[in-house]
Amino acid sequence: MDNTPIIKTTALNYYFNKQQKTLDDINLQVEKGSIYGFLGPNGAGKTTTLRLLLGLLKKQHGSIEIFGKEFDDHRIKSLKKIGSLIEQPSLYGHLTAMENLKIYCKIYGARKERIDQVLQLVGLEGTGKKKAKQFSLGMKQRLSIAIALLHNPDLLILDEPTNGLDPNGIIETRELIRKLNRENGVTIIVSSHILAEVERMATHVGIIHKGKLLFQGTLPELQNLKNKQTFIQIDTSDNDAALKLLSAEYSAEDKNGYVVLPFKEKRVTASINRKLVEQNIDVYLLQPQQNDLEQLFIDITSNNN
Repeated sequence: MDNTPIIKTTALNYYFNKQQKTLDDINLQVEKGSIYGFLGPNGAGKTTTLRLLLGLLKKQHGSIEIFGKEFDDHRIKSLKKIGSLIEQPSLYGHLTAMENLKIYCKIYGARKERIDQVLQLVGLEGTGKKKAKQFSLGMKQRLSIAIALLHNPDLLILDEPTNGLDPNGIIETRELIRKLNRENGVTIIVSSHILAEVERMATHVGIIHKGKLLFQGTLPELQNLKNKQTFIQIDTSDNDAALKLLSAEYSAEDKNGYVVLPFKEKRVTASINRKLVEQNIDVYLLQPQQNDLEQLFIDITSNNN
């Protein structure tokens, strides 16, 4: 069995100018058959990294291997096996979905029979004579993914594919990504700035912040990291008494007017509630809270330091 990563970067650095280091020692490893969620806030370096992987930016320092071979030495051969959507979809608004695909068929040298296949794959087979300019943002996104799939790639690179979509569009795009991976075996790297969205579709995650890769691992490893930072927020009729009671057994503290303590498991939450009620302390609020993406970055950075 070949365990060679589909994508591997080593010590990848990039400068837009001498004063600004956009990428700092990026060591990506994307496993074959995975959905790799590339997570980070806007401006973290996600798009720059993806552009380097596609040869849209000239590499400056470090190495890029795709399909087990140095990208610079096998650029054309590698790109023939890659589909991509970087930033905004590039569509002909005055043409139908099928007409758009016919044009890209010629560009990619793909078979015409592939058009019906990809339209069905992305759920646009019933759009008929409707022009692309009349499509919703979600439909445009799916058409762009259809174009990227025309030549039946082994690797799909999507930059913020759910950006600007309404909830239905986000769900449709997410399900399409999972379907392509599950049913067609496509390895997918998908960037996002939304932690919850990545968790719903990824098998592996890389977290980038200010040009540095702070975390890389499987989704369960990320969730274990998050669970360590999950806490219970409590509000009662007497928070001082609740804090004193719970501090005897837990690492409880007063934070922003709430009693806060680390979250372990559900049965502990039930036990805490019972203790408070038995002491005639009314419980108004008792719920687990997870740190958001920004706080997760801060915590990971602190741990690294």
